[in-house]
Amino acid sequence: MQERLNRLLAQLFGDPRTFLLEHRLFNTISLLNAIANFGGSLQYLTKQPFLFYLHIVTGILFLLCYLFARFRGSYRRLYYPFVFLIMAFLYANTLDNAGSMGGAHYFFIPALVIAVTLAVQGHSTIAAFLICLIPTLAMFVLEYLKPTMMTAHASPNERLLDVASNFIFAQFFTGIVVLVLARNLNQERKKSDRLLLNVLPESIAEELKRTDRVVPLHYDSVSVVFTDFVGFTNIAEKMTAEELIAELDSCFRSFDDIARRHQLEKIKTIGDSYMAAGGIPTANKTNAVDCVLAAFEIARFMAELKIKKESENKPFWQLRLGIHSGAVVAGVIGDEKFAYDVWGDTVNTASRMESSGVADQINVSGATYELVKDFFLCEHRGKVKAKNKGEIDMYFVHAILPHLTHDGRAPHEKFYELYNRLTSDQ
Repeated sequence: MQERLNRLLAQLFGDPRTFLLEHRLFNTISLLNAIANFGGSLQYLTKQPFLFYLHIVTGILFLLCYLFARFRGSYRRLYYPFVFLIMAFLYANTLDNAGSMGGAHYFFIPALVIAVTLAVQGHSTIAAFLICLIPTLAMFVLEYLKPTMMTAHASPNERLLDVASNFIFAQFFTGIVVLVLARNLNQERKKSDRLLLNVLPESIAEELKRTDRVVPLHYDSVSVVFTDFVGFTNIAEKMTAEELIAELDSCFRSFDDIARRHQLEKIKTIGDSYMAAGGIPTANKTNAVDCVLAAFEIARFMAELKIKKESENKPFWQLRLGIHSGAVVAGVIGDEKFAYDVWGDTVNTASRMESSGVADQINVSGATYELVKDFFLCEHRGKVKAKNKGEIDMYFVHAILPHLTHDGRAPHEKFYELYNRLTSDQ
């Protein structure tokens, strides 16, 4: 039901994903004004022809504002004509409706709310106050100097009924305008929160919103995983830019999903390289195991993609994966274009694990091996020379240990017993 309502509102006023806040507000308020004027004309149908036609004509003009704004995107150019139209209507309506002795002047209040709400720049906000203030003062001055120009009520009872109905409707209309504003602001807040959470972990985003900065934190045990496509340049040369981006996007979206399911935090993509880390921003003792499990799943995804590409006689990428565990500093630095990042020698070593690896293999350092050796079957490669790091103990991780699986690949409950033992020690 809620989804249906959201679809209907998106069709009427514009999809929040593509329409700016002020555009949606203009669409909503212009349509509300049109409906209110058409509805209000009914009470004057037989007794006050001027007010009847005033409501009908301005209702049509409000509807035209809505149609041009909703389907032509002309809302910015319509701002001043729209506000002037509101005030002209209210001024004429008030003069012919007993002035301050009636209730029509109550609508000057929601008119100001509308004008200020739709104003998007400082000068238009000032103009909104003036546009609303001048007719209001003019109405009271005119009533004081020329009271006979106001169409008086026929009786005290008629005046009471008019004042009461106008006050209630003005109150109701103002409430709707504020509700529309609050709802749209809520949508904008959710949208901005969603975008922020796509860039930063939730706890980091909350800290940034609360304090305007994030203090980088030291973590004693974090595992960093790097991936890189083998022969990327050669294959990329045979693809159009659009095909290349689409292919990378498809792979990295799958990597994102895998990382999320294994409690890893995606850090960034660098060209055709993908970087994620376990154990941040919430520290844990399972990060090395989590990274290896994620690496297995990424490797399976790429193997399945290779089979598909071969069947279509298309080139395919192979992948190197490298993991290293150690201390890092993680956080956000700078004032613009925030990005959650990690620093330290652990990151450099993890990168060397990837570049010193072999296609379709998971290459881990000795430090990571010590953390995962009770879970996975590993092959010692010996000491391998890594650029700027000298010789480092490296291991290929081939599979979950046979006694911890029930079908040669999927973890057995014994695997989770060991895993849960780690989490219970946290």
